[in-house]
Amino acid sequence: MTRLTTVTRALIAAAAALLASTALTPTARAGTDPKAPKDFVALRSVDPTILQEMRYVTPHNFVGERIDGYRQPLCILTRPAAEALHKAQRRLLRQGYTLKVYDCYRPQRAVDHFVRWAEDLDDQAMKGEFYPNVDKTRLFADGYIAAKSGHSRGSTLDVTLVRLPAKPTRPYHQGEPLVPCFAPQDARFPDNSIDMGTGFDCFDTLSHTLDPRIQGRQRANRLLLKNTLEGLGFVNLPEEWWHYTFKPEAHPDTYFDFPVARKSLAGAH
Repeated sequence: MTRLTTVTRALIAAAAALLASTALTPTARAGTDPKAPKDFVALRSVDPTILQEMRYVTPHNFVGERIDGYRQPLCILTRPAAEALHKAQRRLLRQGYTLKVYDCYRPQRAVDHFVRWAEDLDDQAMKGEFYPNVDKTRLFADGYIAAKSGHSRGSTLDVTLVRLPAKPTRPYHQGEPLVPCFAPQDARFPDNSIDMGTGFDCFDTLSHTLDPRIQGRQRANRLLLKNTLEGLGFVNLPEEWWHYTFKPEAHPDTYFDFPVARKSLAGAH
């Protein structure tokens, strides 16, 4: 009886060990990518008229390559943020403008990519356009790069205005000569945005929304965007004229890491 009990216990232990090892196999660990909560939506499903130029799917960004986690050129937001942006779009269309988003939800793995890039001081391939006057050793201290981003919570976006009828932005050609992001509009990369004084993701104090050096039409353009969005519940990050967060946030304390892809969304196949 004792021997049978010992054998039984050994079999049970072996089975338990087998189950544990199966759970930890690479296939089981990899599984499927995390999914978005049900309240995340593709912006196009709420407002297909808002232009999307998702920069981090392309090499035209301060890193110079596609960013981890961006699998499709898709703006994903929490539904309340998307619906508020739709209301802003309706107001702006009546004034002859359309919104254009550069970035929306950003997975944590993309933020991790930014951090790795910032720590590699030898990689300064895109300095000429995006941070001409900033020493790369200062990116963390000056707040341009951080280990966490509000974008990963799903209610933050980077956005600009385009006058209608919208002209296309020409493709960026990797390796082309770089022009500082704060150069005059007709000299810097020919984005179809109205003149905001700098390009998107310009690491410079001129990007501060209310920088006193930005005057005239450039200031009026920033204020049109700011006043429209803030009137609908968005809050601007003062250091970046393009950066807005819808409040109250649906997920104020959660940093998600599902990929930017249609299949990350509920109901996607």
